[in-house]
Amino acid sequence: MASTSYDYCRVPMEDGDKRCKLLLGIGILVLLIIVILGVPLIIFTIKANSEACRDGLRAVMECRNVTHLLQQELTEAQKGFQDVEAQAATCNHTVMALMASLDAEKAQGQKKVEELEGEITTLNHKLQDASAEVERLRENQVLSVRIADKKYYPSSQDSSSAAAPQLLIVLLGLSALLQ
Repeated sequence: MASTSYDYCRVPMEDGDKRCKLLLGIGILVLLIIVILGVPLIIFTIKANSEACRDGLRAVMECRNVTHLLQQELTEAQKGFQDVEAQAATCNHTVMALMASLDAEKAQGQKKVEELEGEITTLNHKLQDASAEVERLRENQVLSVRIADKKYYPSSQDSSSAAAPQLLIVLLGLSALLQ
């Protein structure tokens, strides 16, 4: 074998021998590296193409598809939730505005009721005053009629016909006071 390797090396013996040995060593090293890396690569390739590996790859792809669909559904659900939240916020704002308006209307109605109660009280006082005035005038009229009857009519006659015009005057005066 040594003679064969010398045949291929066409360099002087001293330098050629070293050079051939170096090339031979590099070749063996490269071949060794190829074998060392090739064997695991072949094993990996065989395992990668096995049925279990293909099933695992299909399962991974299915999981990715399901995950993608679930993410889309989650996104749609979140969007729907945000829409509902926005509607709820709008409704709450509307309710608050309506409650404030109702409170203002209540306050205004209460104020109007208080004004009307004050007016009614004032009118009741005026009515009582007018009733008292009518009663006082009636008593005065009765006394006047009795005194006048005794002065002008010594005999007793019906005094109701003489009191009618005076009563009419009192009633007209009373209605003017109430207005």
